[in-house]
Amino acid sequence: MPLRDHFRPPVSKRASWEGFHGFWPGKMVEALFPHLPPGFTAEPRVHLGNVFELDVNAYERDDWEESEWSPTPNAGGTATATYTHPKSALVLEDADFGAEYAYEVLIFDQERDRTLVAAVEIVSPANKDRPTSRAGFVAKCAALLSRGVCVSIVDVVTVKRFNLYTDLLDTIGRSDPAFSPLPPTTYAVTLRTRNGGKRHSVETWSYALDIGAPLPTLPIWLDDDRMIPLDLETSYSETCRFLRIP
Repeated sequence: MPLRDHFRPPVSKRASWEGFHGFWPGKMVEALFPHLPPGFTAEPRVHLGNVFELDVNAYERDDWEESEWSPTPNAGGTATATYTHPKSALVLEDADFGAEYAYEVLIFDQERDRTLVAAVEIVSPANKDRPTSRAGFVAKCAALLSRGVCVSIVDVVTVKRFNLYTDLLDTIGRSDPAFSPLPPTTYAVTLRTRNGGKRHSVETWSYALDIGAPLPTLPIWLDDDRMIPLDLETSYSETCRFLRIP
C-alpha cells in the first residue's frame, strides 16, 4: 500500500491525521512483537498536551495552616501583618508555553529493570510548526542518543517543510549527504550511537519517503549486536485498513 498524503484532500476529507497517528504506534508494536527476543517489550505511547504534568491531588489540603502572613488574629489577639506583594515589572500577554505531542513506540529491556533501549518517534505537525517545537523534538532525540538509546524518526507530515533528522545532525556538526542540499519533507531514519572508548560515533539509516511509494523497513537496535526489523509498510497498511483510509 503506497504512502498517502494524510494532510490534504482527498484523504484528509475521509480520515483525520490524528486518528492515523494515534493508531499507528499500536500497529508498529504488533509488527515488532514477533521479532522481540525474550525479556524485551514494546509499548505504544501517545501524549498530547504540556510536557510537565502535575498531580493536583498532591497539592490539595483540607486543613491549611495559618502562615505568618495570615490576616487572621492569632491566639494572643494581635493581628499579624498583611503582606502586600510588589507590582510586577512586566506582564506578557497571550503567553504560549507550547505543547508536546508525542506519538511513539518505546522498547524496554525487562532484564535490566525496564531499561529503555529504543524509541520510534512519529513526527506530528506540532513537532514542526515552530522553532521551539522543532528544537524540543531535536533535544529529546539527542538526549536519548546520548544515553545509548536507538532512535528512529518517521515523518509523513507533508504540510511543514522541515526535516528534524537533518536538524538533529546539525546539533552534532554533521550532515547526511543523501539529504543534501534539500532534505525531503517526509522521511524515515534510524540512528544509534557506538561507544569506541574515548570516541563516540553515530550510525544512521535514512530513507526519503515519497507519496505513492511503499515504505521501507527500519533497523531497530536493541544493543550493539542485536537488531530487529520494523516493517513500516506492513504496519502502515494495517493502520490504513483498520481506519478505512482510502
